[in-house]
Amino acid sequence: LFARVWIPDPEEVWKSAELLKDYKPGDKVLLLHLEEGKDLEYRLDPKTSELPHLRNPDILVGENDLTALSYLHEPAVLHNLRVRFIDSKLIYTYCGIVLVAINPYEQLPIYGEDIINAYSGQNMGDMDPHIFAVAEEAYKQMARDERNQSIIVSGESGAGKTVSAKYAMRYFATVSGSASEANVEEKVLASNPIMESIGNAKTTRNDNSSRFGKYIEIGFDKRYRIIGANMRTYLLEKSRVVFQAEEERNYHIFYQLCASAKLPEFKMLRLGNADSFHYTKQGGSPMIEGVDDAKEMAHTRQACTLLGISESYQMGIFRILAGILHLGNVGFASRDSDSCTIPPKHEPLIIFCDLMGVDYEEMCHWLCHRKLATATETYIKPISKLQATNARDALAKHIYAKLFNWIVGHVNQALHSAVKQHSFIGVLDIYGFETFEINSFEQFCINYANEKLQQQFNMHVFKLEQEEYMKEQIPWTLIDFYDNQPCINLIESKLGILDLLDEECKMPKGTDDTWAQKLYNTHLNKCALFEKPRMSNKAFIIKHFADKVEYQCEGFLEKNKDTVFEEQIKVLKSSKFKMLPELFQDDEKAISPTSATSSGRTPLTRVPVKPTKGRPGQTAKEHKKTVGLQFRNSLHLLMETLNATTPHYVRCIKPNDFKFPFTFDEKRAVQQLRACGVLETIRISAAGFPSRWTYQEFFSRYRVLMKQKDVLGDRKQTCQNVLEKLILDKDKYQFGKTKIFFRAGQVAYLEKLRADKLRAACIRIQKTIRGWLLRKRYLCMQRAAITVQRYVRGYQARCYAKFLRRTKAATTIQKYWRMYVVRRKYKIRRAATIVLQSYLRGYLARNRYRKILREHKAVIIQKRVRGWLARTHYKRTMKAIIYLQCCFRRMMAKRELKKLKIEARSVERYKKLHIGMENKIMQLQRKVDEQNKDYKCLMEKLTNLEGVYNSETEKLRNDVERLQLSEEEAKVATGRVLSLQEEIAKLRKDLEQTRSEKKSIEERADKYKQETEQLVSNLKEENTLLKQEKETLNHLMVEQAKEMTETMERKLVEETKQLELDLNDERLRYQNLLNEFSRLEERYDDLKEEMTLMLNVPKPGHKRTDSTHSSNESEYTFSSEFAETEDIAPRTEEPTEKKVPLDMSLFLKLQKRVTELEQEKQLMQDELDRKEEQVLRSKAKEEERPQIRGAELEYESLKRQELESENKKLKNELNELRKALSEKSAPEVTAPGAPAYRVLMEQLTAVSEELDVRKEEVLILRSQLVSQKEAIQPKNTMTDSTILLEDVQKMKDKGEIAQAYIGLKETNRLLESQLQSQKRSHENEAEALRGEIQSLKEENNRQQQLLAQNLQLPPEARIEASLQHEITRLTNENLDLMEQLEKQDKTVRKLKKQLKVFAKKIGELEVGQMENISPGQIIDEPIRPVNIPRKEKDFQGMLEYKREDEQKLVKNLILELKPRGVAVNLIPGLPAYILFMCVRHADYLNDDQKVRSLLTSTINSIKKVLKKRGDDFETVSFWLSNTCRFLHCLKQYSGEEGFMKHNTSRQNEHCLTNFDLAEYRQVLSDLAIQIYQQLVRVLENILQPMIVSGMLEHETIQGVSGVKPTGLRKRTSSIADEGTYTLDSILRQLNSFHSVMCQHGMDPELIKQVVKQMFYIVGAITLNNLLLRKDMCSWSKGMQIRYNVSQLEEWLRDKNLMNSGAKETLEPLIQAAQLLQVKKKTDDDAEAICSMCNALTTAQIVKVLNLYTPVNEFEERVSVSFIRTIQVRLRDRKDSPQLLMDAKHIFPVTFPFNPSSLALETIQIPASLGLGFIARV
Repeated sequence: LFARVWIPDPEEVWKSAELLKDYKPGDKVLLLHLEEGKDLEYRLDPKTSELPHLRNPDILVGENDLTALSYLHEPAVLHNLRVRFIDSKLIYTYCGIVLVAINPYEQLPIYGEDIINAYSGQNMGDMDPHIFAVAEEAYKQMARDERNQSIIVSGESGAGKTVSAKYAMRYFATVSGSASEANVEEKVLASNPIMESIGNAKTTRNDNSSRFGKYIEIGFDKRYRIIGANMRTYLLEKSRVVFQAEEERNYHIFYQLCASAKLPEFKMLRLGNADSFHYTKQGGSPMIEGVDDAKEMAHTRQACTLLGISESYQMGIFRILAGILHLGNVGFASRDSDSCTIPPKHEPLIIFCDLMGVDYEEMCHWLCHRKLATATETYIKPISKLQATNARDALAKHIYAKLFNWIVGHVNQALHSAVKQHSFIGVLDIYGFETFEINSFEQFCINYANEKLQQQFNMHVFKLEQEEYMKEQIPWTLIDFYDNQPCINLIESKLGILDLLDEECKMPKGTDDTWAQKLYNTHLNKCALFEKPRMSNKAFIIKHFADKVEYQCEGFLEKNKDTVFEEQIKVLKSSKFKMLPELFQDDEKAISPTSATSSGRTPLTRVPVKPTKGRPGQTAKEHKKTVGLQFRNSLHLLMETLNATTPHYVRCIKPNDFKFPFTFDEKRAVQQLRACGVLETIRISAAGFPSRWTYQEFFSRYRVLMKQKDVLGDRKQTCQNVLEKLILDKDKYQFGKTKIFFRAGQVAYLEKLRADKLRAACIRIQKTIRGWLLRKRYLCMQRAAITVQRYVRGYQARCYAKFLRRTKAATTIQKYWRMYVVRRKYKIRRAATIVLQSYLRGYLARNRYRKILREHKAVIIQKRVRGWLARTHYKRTMKAIIYLQCCFRRMMAKRELKKLKIEARSVERYKKLHIGMENKIMQLQRKVDEQNKDYKCLMEKLTNLEGVYNSETEKLRNDVERLQLSEEEAKVATGRVLSLQEEIAKLRKDLEQTRSEKKSIEERADKYKQETEQLVSNLKEENTLLKQEKETLNHLMVEQAKEMTETMERKLVEETKQLELDLNDERLRYQNLLNEFSRLEERYDDLKEEMTLMLNVPKPGHKRTDSTHSSNESEYTFSSEFAETEDIAPRTEEPTEKKVPLDMSLFLKLQKRVTELEQEKQLMQDELDRKEEQVLRSKAKEEERPQIRGAELEYESLKRQELESENKKLKNELNELRKALSEKSAPEVTAPGAPAYRVLMEQLTAVSEELDVRKEEVLILRSQLVSQKEAIQPKNTMTDSTILLEDVQKMKDKGEIAQAYIGLKETNRLLESQLQSQKRSHENEAEALRGEIQSLKEENNRQQQLLAQNLQLPPEARIEASLQHEITRLTNENLDLMEQLEKQDKTVRKLKKQLKVFAKKIGELEVGQMENISPGQIIDEPIRPVNIPRKEKDFQGMLEYKREDEQKLVKNLILELKPRGVAVNLIPGLPAYILFMCVRHADYLNDDQKVRSLLTSTINSIKKVLKKRGDDFETVSFWLSNTCRFLHCLKQYSGEEGFMKHNTSRQNEHCLTNFDLAEYRQVLSDLAIQIYQQLVRVLENILQPMIVSGMLEHETIQGVSGVKPTGLRKRTSSIADEGTYTLDSILRQLNSFHSVMCQHGMDPELIKQVVKQMFYIVGAITLNNLLLRKDMCSWSKGMQIRYNVSQLEEWLRDKNLMNSGAKETLEPLIQAAQLLQVKKKTDDDAEAICSMCNALTTAQIVKVLNLYTPVNEFEERVSVSFIRTIQVRLRDRKDSPQLLMDAKHIFPVTFPFNPSSLALETIQIPASLGLGFIARV
């Protein structure tokens, strides 16, 4: 129940299902549940009753090796391949000894040089399947077993055979390298473009399909380096030259020619577009997408040039190919049914004949006719149009086959090596089994070859199985496997198919039909493998190992005969084109292995380089050899070769026919798996015991199935006891010597038991854990409840106490508050009462005062009222009286008026005249009356008031006066009132006007107000919006400013990081250049040693070696050594290049250079003449001077003679040099032994001797100066040298001796001043030397560039460049020596002048002293030595040694010093201190030669030590430490302020005083870099074998990960044994490294850099192996890795190295381990992974996810959708596409300045060093 099975399916081939009901014997139907959710009743076959195949457990799916599957059958193999290919994107899978390669149709980053390095040296089972693993296994077995190897690559067209073979050859070329400088591996790889262009074509299945088979033997020497190669080809498809199917192309070379037709050199070929030629346009697809044929043509020509095919031969090849194209355009016209003709002056044929160099008429004739030869006569017979067309095509195919053969022969010539081949690895790239709708002779030959290869494969597999059983002493049972020998016999035995075919070809009237009848009669119903189709009499069926194939008989005879008309061949052989007859030389051989089929493929064998002559009578006979016979012979030769080698099999599978990337078509895959023999391998393995476990692996995996009592000390016995209990059927397993063998399905059963046991254990653990968790949770809740209760009760009690305290406090507060309130109210009321009383009393007093005041005022008012009433009464009375008077007077006036009217009537005229007057009079009258009335009134008033006035005399008088004043004021006021009234009237008018204006203004104001309010509201709204926008903008500005700040900070950090990276890159490039320089220097030393050994061989007449040049090496600084490597290199090459013919361009350049040298020599001659003249002038001057010493004259004459002889010698040398350089017959002008070379070397020797002479002259002058101190003469008798001695002998008086001593002191002071001036001159010379050193450095850089350029030049140009460089170098050295000679001359002249001055001064001093000495005091006495007391000096921290002891110093201190011996007990860095103290003494002496010599010897000696013991870590560490300390000492005591900050005053006194050694500091820094890189290489070589085993394979935490079942190729066991490295091994090694470096006193910063490099190596190698090993990508392995990394981090903490940056180098490994352990299901998990794995590249993350493999059933695989989600999220990440880390990367090293506190004067030299010849100063 619930078992999973495979059932057949017409679409998917096999479909997975699950049993819903237990199967019982006899059941005819199985109830199944399909994966898509449907239920199915599966009916069993009633005849066989075979049950469906069982599925493997999920844990076994996706294995690297198909033989690791428990159930081995077709659906299991297909499913495993599909899961690896589609889900994990893995294209390689092992199937036992076979590597199955599925074409991904996509470029994958798994073929780089880093992958090659990762697979190099690894066991085949330790890494994931790869073509490189197969190549490494072949290479390793060749070296280990000393047996030739073969890699057989087969598969369908388009399956990737050629690419696989190409990668295998690239692996050999990269890993092995070449044994010579001819770059054979490049030539081997360069043969691929040529063979692809002439042998590959586009088909419907493949754009670059190989249409021939090839077997390439790559030859190796005894050191297993590539020395050459040889190629054999099989079955070239010639028919493609003349015919291509739809959507196919001819061979690439034709289209490349057409694409390059416009090139000038191709004009003569008269080519055009590919569509214009019949042979290239039939397929209708002249272009391949993504391929530029013109560029491919350039690559093909470049490869031809690299393989030595000259331009003339290349053009010959292109001529022949163009001729084939033009031949295809030749047309025929029928004359009748049996004859045809070619149109006259047919252009294609004319072009063909021109290109081939043959006669047009002759070729035209034999294209339309053929010759028939009988026993007696020869006939020329015309042929039909169809026959002529076929003959034309046959000729074109034959020419192409011969050209193909010729090119292969020349490729083999280029790849042939003169060195004897020790072994070889053959790579067979051959076609797989083919079956089409119509199968013909080509498919028959191909399938015949595959039958032979399959037989060889089956026998090899069977043999390996048998050997395995025999080795393990398993009872051998004969395994029934398919033997295809009957099929092979059917094809190749006597009366077989090929034999009958050859016999029928010999018959005069043989046809395909008669051959078919013979086949039926011979084999039908007699051979089970031969059948006849039902519906055809012209076909037959053969049951091959892969499938039944039906072959059509039509065309078999014609293709087997390979009919080509001899007359056409003879016309071609008579060609004037020399290359064309060469192609047909093979026709004259006794054995022709390269015949071709007329429409099929050409079988080719190994192409011989030189043709052999055969007997004339044998040629025609052998030319008739059939294609089938030739192919059978070639196949037998191939099988013999393969049987003599150890084969390795690569089966290429084509996943689909549409070239879709990573698309798997199950039908096509199964078809190819059946055809390529993979399933047969599975069947053979499944027939026996396919699953094999070592006892240790079985115990480790299935320990969970054992009880404690079952575990014994003997693992083998334990496994036997357990298996007997677990598997009752003993036939299901067998016990071998080292392994347990299981039959198919038993491992799955054991896995089920293990999974059930683990599941039960998990359930039990879950139950226990859940109970424990619940109990823990209950107890926790209980404790929490009690705690909460306690705290609550305490809280309540505290609250009650707080309440009581608050109540008491409230009562107290209330008491005091109430008291305060009452008191406050009382005070307020009291204050209010007092205020009320005061206000009330004031009010009553004011009322009383008012009453009194009112009464007083009332009396005054009464008085005034009563007076007013009296006056009123008086005025009324007066008014009444006046009225009466008026009435009376009116009556009297009326009467008078009547009288006047009467009078006026008489005078009307007068009245008219005086109307105005009358009116005026009347007015005046009225006025008079009124005035009278007023007067009367006034009089009455006066009368009435007279009494009042009288009563109030004074008072009224005052009142009257006041009233009068008031009256006057009233009058004035009246006038003013009038004016005011007028003004009021005006103001009223103005007011009205103003009101109206105001009204209008108010209206306007209201309107304006409304508008303003509206505007204000709008403005407020806008203001609000603007404020919001402002706030928004401010916010945005703040955010933008923040973002800009962050961006700027980020950019600054990024730019800083980038600058740091750039700096590190520059350092890395510089240090890589140093590394390369060191490598070249070592190579130079090796070549020099070889040359020394060669030169030490005694030769007749050999008297001189190159020691002349080496004798001057000490005169130059260390920086010139690189130039010497370049100088010696051309010399070592010359013995092999002496036979090179003279190159005119080289000769002209040399002649030009000789002319320049002559000019330079002329300049030197002129300079010497000038010197001679100067010497003569100085001589004349000195002759004129009186009183010159005789000794000096003699010295000058001798000097002059020497100079004259010198000049003559130089003239002779120049003449000899001119004569030697003018010789034009010798091209090697500067070769050792050549005249020019000898002359130059002799001249160098002479110059060096001249320098020695000059040094002796300087010493002579110095001795003369000393003699002047002791021999003082009178001025007039300077020539007499005995007088001074006599005077000194006669001086007895001490005073006179004291005076003489004072004179000597003055002389010494003069000499000291002169020496100071000399010191300054020496400093100037030192500056000049520094400039010279800088120029030498520049020259060094230039030499490096020249060397790099020369290495890229061809051999001829390299010879020319080396000669030119040699001449330039010798000339420069000559000029330098001449300059030194001039300097020495100047120094001599200067010293002579000083000598004369000193002699003159000493003479004057002597005269003064002699005048004070009496003649009697001069007595003949012997001279007594004067002892000058020497003041003792303190030790200055210097060491003195003699010049001749320098080599002894270097030898004892560097060359023979053992870090493990004497140096163990020394002060760290003691050799560096000693060397520096010696340098200090040389600096103190101002001896530049001694300084230079010591430093150069030191550097060279360190290099020698490292070269000799460079693989010893202690030695390299010791000298790295001492070199750095020496460098720090040179800085610390250089006198530069930057390096003197930490010095004591005493150390500052020890600074160098005379020389600036900055140049040597750079040289020492470069040397330290080289030592550091060597140290890294040493520790890498030590650590590398430990890393994978200790970090990945070994189980540090035992029991976490169990070993999964493995296949035939076993992996390295993770169980530690005696020879296995563990993590402890790595830690012990790290401790050893660290202790050694600390013991040697290495700088702490340098130790950190070394540790960082070590950890990077550990992390990089571990991660690279993790990415290439599927079995290591599991959850448990991630835990192991993290634990191992934590141990490394703990080691860093213990050593206080956490800040070294070493931990950061492990970050990619840490993240990869975390990636193995994190959840990998949801989008959140994907986001977490993307953010976590920032140190891994996208390719690495995806690779780890693809490789993730569950070790146990409870683990889950990573889904494809999740991986795609990760890829989508990471697609914007810009990182390197490289999969693996560069494990060879070395971080750039720096040497921070680290001053020493050790005082130099306190250093003691141990006697054990053997440096007794050194004295402390």
